[in-house]
Amino acid sequence: MPDGAVMIVGGTSGLGLEVARHYVEAGRQVIVTGHRPEHAPTVAKELGGQTEGLVFDLTEPSTIGPAVAGVGPVDHLVLAAISRDQNTVREYDPESAERLATMKLVGYTATVHALLSSLHDESSVVLFGGRAKDRPYPGSVTVTSVNGAMSSMIRALATELKPIRFNAIHPGIVGDSPYWADKPEALANTLARTPTNRLVTMADIVDAVVFLLENRSVDGINLYVDGGWLLL
Repeated sequence: MPDGAVMIVGGTSGLGLEVARHYVEAGRQVIVTGHRPEHAPTVAKELGGQTEGLVFDLTEPSTIGPAVAGVGPVDHLVLAAISRDQNTVREYDPESAERLATMKLVGYTATVHALLSSLHDESSVVLFGGRAKDRPYPGSVTVTSVNGAMSSMIRALATELKPIRFNAIHPGIVGDSPYWADKPEALANTLARTPTNRLVTMADIVDAVVFLLENRSVDGINLYVDGGWLLL
């Protein structure tokens, strides 16, 4: 198997950054991407090891190809960039909805397209969805729809681009994520309806992403990492 890079799109913060950190500590060549010109190179330097930072904006797909033109072999690709859109139907903002839909539906696919010459038969790809696809909340119409699309997108990609493997991860509310640090009531409500009696952690998500990337017989699946949240 070629000793290629692990590339994390959206790897400069949040869950993507934790996945990047895992592979840096494992001694792998890592590429993190972000849309802010000053941020990705800074994060890459902070991570250390064999880490490179690239800049492109998933909401502007034309920027992706030129940004990845010099990328060598890629063993694993993680598409982790997300946007937490609060966009109710009654006060609908089409521009916000279009930005999110472009980011994940077009931007994710455009990234795979741009990297086809770098991916190989043993490569694997993980797309980030989310449990809002199954439990909508007021203002989640676009998030719910886009995350739901990840479920079928992986099957289309896996069919067209076989033997490259494509899987999706759908995290529940992650208790130690910086986003939820100042939302104790939401965390308490989530914990109360989670059968495991513990909140999902960032380490849980990283472990699941690594499993999807590295298990060579897992293809075309949607993995829920939520502590059984929807069972109650």
